[in-house]
Amino acid sequence: MTLNQSIKSLDFFANLDDKQIDFLSNFSFISKYERDSILFYETDLKTNLLFLVRGLIKVYKYDKFDNEIFLYHIHSNSLISELSNLNTNEIYCFSNASFMEDSIVLSVDFLKLQEHFLDNNLLVKELMNSLLNKTHQLQCLVNRELVFDATAKVAYMLVSDLEMFNSLKRQDVSFMLHIQPETLSRVLKKLSRDNIIEVENQQVMIKDKTALNYIFKGVGI
Repeated sequence: MTLNQSIKSLDFFANLDDKQIDFLSNFSFISKYERDSILFYETDLKTNLLFLVRGLIKVYKYDKFDNEIFLYHIHSNSLISELSNLNTNEIYCFSNASFMEDSIVLSVDFLKLQEHFLDNNLLVKELMNSLLNKTHQLQCLVNRELVFDATAKVAYMLVSDLEMFNSLKRQDVSFMLHIQPETLSRVLKKLSRDNIIEVENQQVMIKDKTALNYIFKGVGI
């Protein structure tokens, strides 16, 4: 995949014409990363805005006992960088990020993006939408860690990312949700008994999505 193809593949740049994409490519580049490699560490400073063109990223932190705390995943066609200030070209990394599969990342010089696009009212809406999506992601994280019980955590993941749930080992899912494997097993059995899900060959199929939504939202949808 060429640089221009990578840019065009991202929804963030979908409204740019070929001339604008050619100009953008002058201060952009793509990088390929292997599975388990590190993209950045907490407290790193970046000057480039990062996008995940293809692949999967795990975002995490460490507690005071050096235990890894899973936060969330970043999927293809997404903004990676966490922006807290548009008045500087320095982008702080508030967590660690590593790759869960071979991936491609687009890097764009943030200062030049501001100068030639954002300051000319181009890509502003796209940036705001991306930042709002990240805010929503953090709100979901707060719910998962401070509000949801074990059943709600499992129900939320099944609704929001069933493919990821089925692709991981049960132990890895338990680690992500910060619950014990035995607890995950009990929750799945209960949901199955209640005819909300069906489990076959370690693969979960949703039979009653409204009931799953009710578990973590409190109201049917």
